[in-house]
Amino acid sequence: MDIKELYKLYQQHPCITTDSRNCPEGSIFLALKGASFNGNDYAIAALEKGCAYAIVDEKRIPDSLEHPGKLDISEKLVLVDDCLQTYKDLAREHRRQFDIPVIGITGTNGKTTTKELIRAVLSECYNVMATEGNFNNDVGVPKTLFRLSEEHDIAVVEMGASHPGDIKTLVETAEPSCGLITNVGRAHLLGFGSFEGVCQTKGELYDFLCSHECPIFINRDNEHLMRMISKRQTASGKQSDIYYYGQSDNPDILIRGEVVSCAPFLKFRWREQDMDTDYLSEWMEVQTHLIGAYNLDNMLAAITIGYVNDIPFEMINHALENYVPQNNRSQMTVTEHNHLIVDAYNANPTSMKAALENFKLMEVSPKMAIIGKMGELGDVEQEEHQKVVDMLAAAHFDKVWLVGDEYTDTNRSTLTASLFHDVEEVKAAIAQEQPQGYYILIKGSNSNKLFELPALL
Repeated sequence: MDIKELYKLYQQHPCITTDSRNCPEGSIFLALKGASFNGNDYAIAALEKGCAYAIVDEKRIPDSLEHPGKLDISEKLVLVDDCLQTYKDLAREHRRQFDIPVIGITGTNGKTTTKELIRAVLSECYNVMATEGNFNNDVGVPKTLFRLSEEHDIAVVEMGASHPGDIKTLVETAEPSCGLITNVGRAHLLGFGSFEGVCQTKGELYDFLCSHECPIFINRDNEHLMRMISKRQTASGKQSDIYYYGQSDNPDILIRGEVVSCAPFLKFRWREQDMDTDYLSEWMEVQTHLIGAYNLDNMLAAITIGYVNDIPFEMINHALENYVPQNNRSQMTVTEHNHLIVDAYNANPTSMKAALENFKLMEVSPKMAIIGKMGELGDVEQEEHQKVVDMLAAAHFDKVWLVGDEYTDTNRSTLTASLFHDVEEVKAAIAQEQPQGYYILIKGSNSNKLFELPALL
């Protein structure tokens, strides 16, 4: 059965489940595989629970189910070569049913925040379907695409990567009609092998957009992104429409912004500019609920996409002023005892540097930093954790706690810091010391579980 035939089957039963514990009556079960499970093992159970069909890549029919009076399994099992590839192909076929803009987003840092800001801005005028949570991998992107329906005017699809070729696979599934890369940095180096490997993989979004002459949104001040797009436009011989945003006075920039203050929430101003006609709009000031000057680039990306999609300026500002971050990303939490800056969902050398530099610049006191480890750094793990220690030493925060054995072998001779093996030891220290009156930065990879600390502080 080819993909078009399978899609006709999906149209008759428009609900795909990959979890045998959740089998709506009449749905289609698709047997995915993971590190510790094989969906093929649960296909028959899914049929018995009410699924109309099960798509498998290992056909197994127990003898006890083949005789009369039992469920006719053979006609309800659809055998394919690879269930994951079939999932992606079906999702692409579904995406092709909708002639609407599909915005693709990737990048090392800020892609989820940028996606949420874009969703907020576009939702002022459109019905937007956007990636939920962090469903941005080869299972999450198809799951997102299957949420598309006739009621949607535009889609925003986040795409993540940790290995070469990941973005190529995802763009070939989502087929974005425009897109942006937030930035490229030193993350997942264990999988990518090098920073150039990061650039090559993230740049697969540019590859797709350039080859299809689709619009691209670029931070004009990011030299890595500028080098990446120049290389691809030259190689493809095709010219996509480019919309630039940034903080410099470069004449190419369409939407320019400047930080006004971070005390502690980001306040910025922005304007539209067209140097060809000497047009400059009035500066517009926006007070946000986001922590960190580094979020200005994310704001400008959302503004630019909103502008190109005809969102009025006042509606753009309304969306940005009312956006409140979730999921431990650049969040300020005020507890009975402290002010917490929680950024504990992800950490890599680039985002760690940005967080520490921003915290250093914040005009608040006293300051405490609870800093966790960074994962997937490969051969540069010790080097990058040493850089974190050196930045902390230069920042002169009032109190520093380091969490993770990765800091054990670092040179901390110029830094006064407490070292903890894991988050449980930190919890014990909080109970004993009971820090009060601090502005506390909590930053680390999700695996540190530092997100468990705010409730104790």
